[in-house]
Formats: sequence, structure tokens, C-alpha cells
Amino acid sequence: MVEHMLKFVSVPQSQPDKRPAAERNGDFDEIYRAFAVEKAEQQASRCSQCGVPFCSVHCPLGNNIPDWLKMTAEGRLEEAYALSSATNNFPEICGRICPQDRLCEGNCVIEKGFESVTIGAVERFITDTAFAKGWVEPIRPPVERETSIGIVGAGPGGLAAAMQFRQQGYQVHVYDRYDRIGGLMIYGIPGFKLEKDIVARRHLYLEESGVRFHLGVDITDGDGDGTLSFATLRARHDAVLIATGVYKSRDIGGPGAGLGGIVKALDYLTMSNRLSLGDAFAPDESAALNAAGKSVVVIGGGDTAMDCVRTAIRQGAKSVKCLYRRDRANMPGSIREVKNAEEEGVSFVWLAAPEAFLGDGSVNGVRAVRMKLGMPDASGRQSVEPVEDSAFVLEADLVIKALGFDPEPLPTLWGQPDLAVSRWGTLRVDHESFMTSLPGVFAAGDIVRGASLVVWAIRDGRDAAAQMHRWLENRAAQCAQAAE
Repeated sequence: MVEHMLKFVSVPQSQPDKRPAAERNGDFDEIYRAFAVEKAEQQASRCSQCGVPFCSVHCPLGNNIPDWLKMTAEGRLEEAYALSSATNNFPEICGRICPQDRLCEGNCVIEKGFESVTIGAVERFITDTAFAKGWVEPIRPPVERETSIGIVGAGPGGLAAAMQFRQQGYQVHVYDRYDRIGGLMIYGIPGFKLEKDIVARRHLYLEESGVRFHLGVDITDGDGDGTLSFATLRARHDAVLIATGVYKSRDIGGPGAGLGGIVKALDYLTMSNRLSLGDAFAPDESAALNAAGKSVVVIGGGDTAMDCVRTAIRQGAKSVKCLYRRDRANMPGSIREVKNAEEEGVSFVWLAAPEAFLGDGSVNGVRAVRMKLGMPDASGRQSVEPVEDSAFVLEADLVIKALGFDPEPLPTLWGQPDLAVSRWGTLRVDHESFMTSLPGVFAAGDIVRGASLVVWAIRDGRDAAAQMHRWLENRAAQCAQAAE
């Protein structure tokens, strides 16, 4: 048999072709073109098939990456899809938005000079091909159960759990406050990283699989028009999974923090995504969240900040600067995203932090101070300290705060004082069973973990579904025993 693997010594690493910055800056389409089948097979053949696959070890889902790379290299794409989707509910999404440079690809054992396998691009190619070829079939459980599951949140964690429950035959109902499924995948992540028809395709798949969605329904402490009380939700279902994510934007104070033109990253990205989806808004409503012709300063260094600066470029900003208090090596976001942003015209102001916002009614500048890196803290990350007499001013008509997200106060919002939270406001669960302090109510994803990656939300949703299935089976067995 012809050996298809270990070709990293003769085949150079290659990502899918990237559209030129001048072209992609004019739209919100994905920046990478699709692999041709021959190119995908060629790149998959670079895998070294190592005995201890660190790519799998460092994947939160434990994806069996070497095996589906080998299948791809051998042209066995349908088998590759079956193996890839066995551990990942949304491989086509993870292949697009996971920070592979920090996870699987960043831990590939192929040494520098030969460079890692392009795992994410191949993963995306496999599932896109599977959809195109009709290999992705709706879930048809062998037995339909009467047991009903309610899931709050149609983001990646809730949707992954919904798929797992349907495979077991449970009746699954997903509730979400928004009018589309996907959570931050649809409203927070711009189309140039994840085109929205990819999420819509999964919506159709889930509906065909028997998942029932209740969209535009806000869970509160009382029933009403467009609202549903958490107490009513619990009464409707045999078990409930909370997978709301974290949506409360972190804020920044200081002089001038209340000026007009200073906005939250999620508000800004949501408006941009809704406009791209064709939603209609009054001109004055969208103008405040439009960067066209403005000098934009984005504060933060994570992936959300990268989404904001790259969105502002596409909206036609006069200039876009990213203000971050640490240096490039200490950025929490993907280095690949930083490179893409620089190609597109974003300027990075490293080792600088805002001190005050300037303006009369509306912001017209950010006074910042230079920072220096200090000693590592308890986590091993270097602290930052201001440099004396180093203040400077950046012109700014629009300031976007991309400082991360915290959990909303669910016990208060839902009228559930017995729903225990941690000191960070995340829901407290038994980390083996995923159950909260309320019997039959479980939680998973960012609302437990804190703001994290989509791939971790998928992992948590899968694990929570498995533990809830075990709990429901044990409860059914106990009820049957008591009835005898």
C-alpha cells in the first residue's frame, strides 16, 4: 500500500488561500477560500502520526485528529467526517473560529522549520464537504422517550447538549431570548470569521433532528408577553440545563467614561451582525454604532477586540487603533487574528492603557499612559505598571470597550434566590454531575466556567448531557423500584 502520511519533510505547510486585504476589507465574507480536495489531502498527508498525539491532548474535545487526517489523505472523506463528528458537534465551526495556534496546531510535534499540520482548515473542509455531499443526516433516535428536557440558551453549549439528548431520544426544547440560534456565534462573531449561513445550516439540521426551538423568549421571574418564568420552565420539563453564556460586558471608569461615542463591544458587534443579516434599523439608531469615517480606538487585547477592530475597518473607519496594556507576546487573543488585523490596516498601541476620555458631550480623544511589564503574578502572568509622566492622546470619535464579559445575576433576574453562584457570579455546580443547587437543574458552558472558547462550551454541553442522562436514568429506576 502506498504510504500517504509523514510528508511534512517534502510538503510545506499551506493554509487555504487568503483573499487580499484590499478585497476583503470591502465585505464581511470569510477571508479564507475553501481548500480544493487535492490540497486538503496533501496537507492532511503532512501528519506525522505520532505515538502520543499532542494535537488531540490539547484539544478540549479530545478529537481523534491523526486518524481523520489519515482518512482525508487517503480520500476516505465520508469516514473522516464520521470520526470527526463523533467527538465534535460542530467541526465546521471549530475549524473556522478555534484558536488552533494555541490548541491543536500550536502543540503539533512537527518541529519549527517544517511547521504544524493545518488541522483547522482540514477540519472545516471535511464537514463542509459532508454537507455538500449529503452525508450529514438528521438524528433519528432508535426510541423516542417521553422525558422532556428544557435548555436555556441556544449557544454552542446548549446546542451541543441538545444534539446529545436527541441521540438518546429525549424530547428537547431550547429557549433563547434572541430571534436566531447561535448566541455569540451569530451576533458576536463577525461574518469574516464565521459566515452566518453556516450557523443557519445547523439550525435547519437541528430542527430536522427533532429539536424544538422557542426563540424570542426571555427567561425572567414572571410569565408575560415574550417572557417565561423560570418556575414555569422547570414545571414543563423533567430536567433543565442552563447554558446562557455570559453577556454582561465589563466596564471601565475614569474621567469622561460617560461621554457619548463610548460603546460596549457586544452592542457594536451585534448591530453590525444584525445589519449584515438584513435586519432593518432607523438610521439614527445604527449611526452611533457605525465606524464609517470615524477615528476608532478599541480597548482590549482578546479575540473580541480583534473582531471589533476588523469590523471597524470594513465599515470604513478613518483610522483604527487597538489600545492594549500588555505587549504582543502577552495578548490573550489569537496571534493569527492580530496578523490578519495588521494586514487590514489596524494599528496596535502596545503597552498602553486609557487614563481618561476627552470631549464635550461626545468623545474626541483618549488620554492614555504608557505601561511596563512587572514581575509575574500568582498565575505566572506578568503584571503591568504605569510609566511616570508618559501620558499621550489618541484621536477618537468612537471608543469600543472590549474588556471581556461577566455573568448576568441570574438568581435575581429569575427570582431564584436558592440558585447558588460563585464569588465571580458564575453558577455553582457539582463538577461531576453538573447539577446546580436546585434539584434537576444543571448548568454548563461559560455560565459555569466564565468567558471562554466555543470549543470548551461544546465540551461542557456534551459532558453535562451525559451526566443528566445518567441522573434521569437513575431517577427512573428509583421510581420504578418504589412503585413495585
